[in-house]
Amino acid sequence: MDNSQTGNNVINVNGHVGSTNNNNKGSQSGLQQRKSSSTESPPELRILCFELTYYNRTTQFLLSCAGVFILYIIYGYLQELIFTVEGFKPYGWFLTLVQFGYYICFGLVEHRLEAYRASGGKWNSEPAPRCIPMRTYFVLAGLTLGTMGLSNSSLGYLNYPTQVIFKCCKLIPVLVGSILIQGKRYGPLDFAAAGAMCIGLAWFTLADSQLTPNFNPLGVAMISGALLCDAVIGNVQEKAMREFKAPSSEVVFYSYGLGFVYLLVIMLITGNFFSGFAFCIEHPLQSFGYGFLFSLSGYLGMQFVLALVRSSGAPVAATVTTARKAVTIAISFLFFTKPFTMQYLWSGLVVVLGIYLSVYSKRNKLTFTDLRHKFKQLSVRIARSPSRRFLIEV
Repeated sequence: MDNSQTGNNVINVNGHVGSTNNNNKGSQSGLQQRKSSSTESPPELRILCFELTYYNRTTQFLLSCAGVFILYIIYGYLQELIFTVEGFKPYGWFLTLVQFGYYICFGLVEHRLEAYRASGGKWNSEPAPRCIPMRTYFVLAGLTLGTMGLSNSSLGYLNYPTQVIFKCCKLIPVLVGSILIQGKRYGPLDFAAAGAMCIGLAWFTLADSQLTPNFNPLGVAMISGALLCDAVIGNVQEKAMREFKAPSSEVVFYSYGLGFVYLLVIMLITGNFFSGFAFCIEHPLQSFGYGFLFSLSGYLGMQFVLALVRSSGAPVAATVTTARKAVTIAISFLFFTKPFTMQYLWSGLVVVLGIYLSVYSKRNKLTFTDLRHKFKQLSVRIARSPSRRFLIEV
């Protein structure tokens, strides 16, 4: 009887366990399906028609870094090379017009490629409708024109390394603009980073004014205006893309398209279009040829930066672009004759310190309340230390 009872118990238990195993298998298969679906569909990462989604994170990072370094080094080299053409310095705005025209062509190609991909391989498909209102694009186009035009024209009055150092200090106007436009709050590390950048920038500019005989404060005003426009445009773009869920290709196409119309009308009214066009016709290779490569490298570089932000985050992208700017400055001193002083090095290191603090602040959020709390803890430790008590007694 014991055996029979035991056998019955075993049968009942096995039956119960069998159903449990079936349930477990069902739940495990569901988990495996969810895991496989999550592994089979990682976040989309694409640069134009090049698919990077199914590469591992390290490969995505290395490919994005290589693209940023190669393309933007070519971009900087060609930009400085164009301005070394004798007599070209007054025509920075015409170069901007040429660049915007090429960007419109590149944007149309990218827009068509996205429509082709979304339709499953049909070339006659219509592109996606516009997401952001035109009134926003009117503002973005004016800011884009100010950023690119002033930046290009400033090279007629500044050394290229000085211009790049100013661009490295983009955090300063971005910080002010995001506080005023989006109401963001920043911690002490962000303000310390901005302070270090201000000191390094002033030191670098002072050295440039002492070494460069043709130094012109108008160049500093131009690049400062470009940074202010860049700070505003970054915040307006971020707010619009977040609110209307617009793709970056749409923002680029409409911003540069309307900017091209703005600049063309202004240059026709002032008469600068005809003088710039006549000069470029005399130097077609240096203007339109180099301008095409200059614009293409800038447009593709922008795509790689966006891919780097999506795959590795904004702090990593900021670190990579800063390292690229340092390499660009070194190449500028190697390939183009210009005076050099150690003040360039020390002031550049102060700017790099500011950039490091900016990147560090994004990973470690430190508020003013945390800072006051740490100071209180430090003062309490000092007051309780034996050496402190000994000094008080003495």
